[in-house]
Amino acid sequence: MTGYAERSPDAARAGIAYIDDLLNPAPVRLETGISRLESGALVVAVRTDLPGCKGRMLDWWFKQFDTTRHLHWWHPLDHVEHRGWDRHWRKGESYIGATIRAVESLGDIPPVSAVIKFHDPAELFAPDAYRRAMAGGQVSAAVYARIGFGDDVALDANGDPMDGQMVHVARDTSYGAVLRSRFILGQTAKAAGHELPDAIGFGLLQHCYTEFSYLAKLLPSLYWGDRANRGEVPLLW
Repeated sequence: MTGYAERSPDAARAGIAYIDDLLNPAPVRLETGISRLESGALVVAVRTDLPGCKGRMLDWWFKQFDTTRHLHWWHPLDHVEHRGWDRHWRKGESYIGATIRAVESLGDIPPVSAVIKFHDPAELFAPDAYRRAMAGGQVSAAVYARIGFGDDVALDANGDPMDGQMVHVARDTSYGAVLRSRFILGQTAKAAGHELPDAIGFGLLQHCYTEFSYLAKLLPSLYWGDRANRGEVPLLW
């Protein structure tokens, strides 16, 4: 394992060290690949280029998608079923605090149920680090959530899945945007007496890279099709 280790107490939320490095445009220790913590938890890192997209488009997407058809647009192969947002999701306004349930594959791994509860990204990073990065243009959007896979996802008292976390950090570039994604899976695996196999990590890596690569092909047109964003539509002639 290179470059990733558990820290206490600050990294208890993130599960991985160096999480604040994602806010810096400079290359990081692991851009794409998997690693394992001393606890046995699996870390998955993915870097995806998003040509023609901007971070604000990604944030808009999470406030809009709400059908199985939308999930099929996002990943026509891996996404199987949208099972709904809870009452905390407000279409067009906010997904922070909301939980979504869906069914999806992870590359060659067969379809599995997923539970994802979204949080304010500022919770994940050092105090004020995320807001400073947004204000300085090093970051243009971020999506943070607690995640769980399977038919019997363990939830804590706040309704958060206990076994995993994910964050997507977008940075606008001259050609569009670049997305850095980090997942930690199997946070409770050691206590349960088992560890997730590397194959799960590689399957999630493949899934993440392909779903955002697919999304980048249609996201600008979907975003510009919203009347609220009509003023940003470029004149192509």
